[in-house]
Amino acid sequence: MFVRKLVLCCCFALVLLNSDMPAVAQAGRPLLKQHPGVVSYTYRKYFEKDMPGTLDMVKQNGFTDIEFSNLFGQTAQDIRRMIDERGIRCSSFGVSYEALTTQTDEVAKNARILGAKFVRIAGFPHSKSGLTLEEARHAVQEFNRVGKILKDTYGLTLVYHNHGFEFQPYGKGTLFDYIVQHTNPRYVSLEMDILWVHFPGQDPVALLKKYGDRFRLMHVKDLKKGVKGNLSGSTDPENDVTLGTGQIDIPAILKAARRSAIQHYYIEDESSNVETQVPQSVQYLLSLTE
Repeated sequence: MFVRKLVLCCCFALVLLNSDMPAVAQAGRPLLKQHPGVVSYTYRKYFEKDMPGTLDMVKQNGFTDIEFSNLFGQTAQDIRRMIDERGIRCSSFGVSYEALTTQTDEVAKNARILGAKFVRIAGFPHSKSGLTLEEARHAVQEFNRVGKILKDTYGLTLVYHNHGFEFQPYGKGTLFDYIVQHTNPRYVSLEMDILWVHFPGQDPVALLKKYGDRFRLMHVKDLKKGVKGNLSGSTDPENDVTLGTGQIDIPAILKAARRSAIQHYYIEDESSNVETQVPQSVQYLLSLTE
C-alpha cells in the first residue's frame, strides 16, 4: 500500500522531536473550539494514488472534518462510503469555476452525496495583468445566479475562497470589497484563506472585522518568513510552512474569527512536507489559548 503505517507513526514522533516547533501554550481557553479540519488538496498526491490509505492517514492525524477539493477519479458515492467507514465527514466540496457555472446540478448532487453543506469556488477567470472591474462584475453575476440555484433547489451554500488577485485597488477599497458588497448574502458566503489575504498585503484581522458575518469557512496556512507578496495569486508551494513558524499572526486571526460567522477551520498545506508539517500544525493550533 502506498501509504504505510510507519509513515503515520513517524509523523507524530517528528512533532515532538523537531526543534523548529513553535512554543506550546500552557493554560487558558482554547482558541479553537474543536479539532481543525483539513483540505484534501493538502494530501492531493496521496489521494491520487491511494484513497483508502490516505483517508487512514487523515484519520490518524485526528481529522474528522474534510473539505474535498477534488473527487480524485472516484465517485461521490464511493468517497462517501469510505469516509463514513472512518467516521469522517465532508463539510465542504470545492469545484472549479467551469464546473460550478456549467455543471451546477451535477456539482450540487455530488455535494449532497458527500454530505457537504457548502460548495466552494476558489478564483475565477481573470487577466494575467490583473483583475479588472468587468471581470469582477461578471463573476458577481455568476455567483449570485449559481448561489441562488444551490440554495433554493439543493439547500447548499456557495462560498467564495479568496486567492489574492482580488485585492486590486478599486475606489476606496479593492475589487474584493466590490465582490463582497455586490454578491447577495443570502446566496453567497465567503471562505477566508489567510495566506491569500496576507500575501497581497491585506490584514486578515481587519477583513474579519469588516465582513465577519459573511465568512463561514477558513483555510489556516502560514507563509515562510522573508517571502514578499504581490497580487499574482501565486507563490511557490514550498512557501507553505508549519503553522506558527511563518510570518502570519495566526493567534490574532483566530481571536478575531471567534467573533465571526466561521464554522469550519481547515488546515491547508501545499508543500511537499505535509507528512511532517501537518501533524506539527495540528499540535500548534490545539495549543493556542487566550
